[in-house]
Amino acid sequence: MENATITLLKEKINQADALIIGAGSGLSTAAGFTYSGERFRRYFADFEDRYHFHDMYTGGFYPFESLEEYWAYWSRFIHCNRYMDVPHPEIFQNLKKLTENKDYFIITTNVDHLFQKHGFDKERLFYTQGDYGLWQCMTPCHPYTYDNEAQVKRMVEEQKDMQIPTALIPRCPICGKPMTMNLRADHTFVEDAGWHRAAKRYEDFLQAHRQGKVVYLELGVGYNTPVIIKYAFWRFVHANKQATYACVNLDPIQIPEQIRHRSIALQTEIGAVLRQLGGERL
Repeated sequence: MENATITLLKEKINQADALIIGAGSGLSTAAGFTYSGERFRRYFADFEDRYHFHDMYTGGFYPFESLEEYWAYWSRFIHCNRYMDVPHPEIFQNLKKLTENKDYFIITTNVDHLFQKHGFDKERLFYTQGDYGLWQCMTPCHPYTYDNEAQVKRMVEEQKDMQIPTALIPRCPICGKPMTMNLRADHTFVEDAGWHRAAKRYEDFLQAHRQGKVVYLELGVGYNTPVIIKYAFWRFVHANKQATYACVNLDPIQIPEQIRHRSIALQTEIGAVLRQLGGERL
């Protein structure tokens, strides 16, 4: 990692009129919310032994035969990735330092609620793809979501032999059909009133900073849904000649030729970059 590149990025952020952060799964992974390896085996060894999948993500698509088993898996998944603390909170603490005394907004495709858990202003957050902490009707018969913390914790505590008690299966209070996760997978995803308010705040922030010194800082964004953050950031920077695009990612970084001269690429660990950026201002 080149110190000169870090110094340049820090200068751009310090001088910026606004900071817009786009966060993908790489940020949560850097903070320790990994879906495979030792962490997976610690919490899902029984599912791995029986069904032979080797990571949490794959398990989320497994066709379990009963809702009791489905929710035994998903309650553990939610508990691990929504209600547990991250092993490396300093990642978010250092990122938060960057936003102090700065006009900022965060858009993220992550659904683990880590920004709010680490003290970021929820009025400056837009979770586009849902929240592990919310359920919705599977149909859905109405456009509302429901907090699941209390029931998820009961599911984790009371499950036996990889099944929850039938009485704990979550059902829609309106139509009685099973609930499902509030995660964007298809057209049934519920964009509730809170989602629309956050979307409006983000759009208003973008419009207010169409010009001027704006830094678009992309952290750990891949190519599963690049149109939401990555491609949008490229367009915004191309349209604003005073803007800077910065990308931090372990994977190879691609930048369009049209904005390359106003871009900063750091193919390295997010934690290391944030540790340096979050220090004393230059």
